[in-house]
Amino acid sequence: MSYIQHGTSAFRKTSLALFAGGFNTFAILYYTQPLMPEFSKEFGISPVTASLSLSLTTLVLAFSMIIVGSLSESWGRKPVMTVAMIAASVLTLATAWVPNFHMLLIFRIILGAVLAGLPAIAMAYLGEEIAPSSLGAVMGLYISGNSIGGMGGRVITGALTDLWNWRIAVAAIGLLGLIFSFVFLALLPPSRHFEARPLRFKPLLRSLGSQFRDPGLLILYALGFLLMGSFVSLYNYIGYQLIAPPYSLSQTLVGFIFIVYIAGTFSSTWMGKMADAHGRPLMLRIGLAIFLSGALLTLSPLLEVKIAGIIIFTFGFFGSHSIASSWIGIRAKHEKAQASSLYLFFYYGGSSVGGTLGGTFWGAYGWRGVVGMIAGFLAAALLLSTLLAKLQRRHAAA
Repeated sequence: MSYIQHGTSAFRKTSLALFAGGFNTFAILYYTQPLMPEFSKEFGISPVTASLSLSLTTLVLAFSMIIVGSLSESWGRKPVMTVAMIAASVLTLATAWVPNFHMLLIFRIILGAVLAGLPAIAMAYLGEEIAPSSLGAVMGLYISGNSIGGMGGRVITGALTDLWNWRIAVAAIGLLGLIFSFVFLALLPPSRHFEARPLRFKPLLRSLGSQFRDPGLLILYALGFLLMGSFVSLYNYIGYQLIAPPYSLSQTLVGFIFIVYIAGTFSSTWMGKMADAHGRPLMLRIGLAIFLSGALLTLSPLLEVKIAGIIIFTFGFFGSHSIASSWIGIRAKHEKAQASSLYLFFYYGGSSVGGTLGGTFWGAYGWRGVVGMIAGFLAAALLLSTLLAKLQRRHAAA
């Protein structure tokens, strides 16, 4: 059985299906981000407490992906991903009617467990079904779906919150999620290279432990943590700064700030192709340098420069994540779904830790504190990318 090649009908269907899946995942996962100031106002809570609406979700998501990724080795890739998307969309609709913030947190915690089905398995599916020479391109399209979903979800919630209220905005995200779920179901080709295995917990734990023996995978896991921890921290708290004086932007305008995710849509696809052509080590370091420079630009008090910094920051993040995530499928020699799940465990763990830790820096030092934390994370990521490049050269020479 041949692998799916770039330029074929199957490749186009797979790309569109995974684009829809990535859109749905990020729109549903991150719709609370622009609503955090609204939660603070309606429920009388601090920014750090409001950030739990995202941090707790990503924390549960991180742990759930390890389990779901392993279950998919027995239950199959497409069925688990489809059920996860539909269930998450229905749960989002229900969240629109919660009576208080505590109930909202409970629904969001359940959502984290349900939503794990797609991101835990998508990279493994692509690693199994796509030809290696085409993997960077399709992974970039999947990540671009993430970026447009994140952008679209935030813009929609910001605009609808100003027009009506945040509950109608959340209900709209749930309905949109259902539409994209059925697009995914209709277009994604069934697995052709997947072989189901009986679910046995002892071998499962042994294979899980083996994923930590490869130093290259360990570095990629750490990179996922640092990348997402940096990214979420900026977007969690930039709204608080832009709504306050001297900017005093409306909720709709703050929501439209997320339209800069278009830069991520381009960079994830373009840098994925550049990594296929020029090598992942070089392009990863370039992506990280762009990422860091964008964060530093947001320190400017000028709104135009600050927004330019957010665009560059977003470009660097999605490009770097596209390269690191596709590298997992190539580096892992067995149980690719587990390896992908572990990468995403650390990736979303970084979202939880960085997103909440950023609130501490925001409260103590303001925006400079948030950017300082991000700069520390990305300096560590650059160091790790250098170590990963050395491992790659040794592996190629062996």
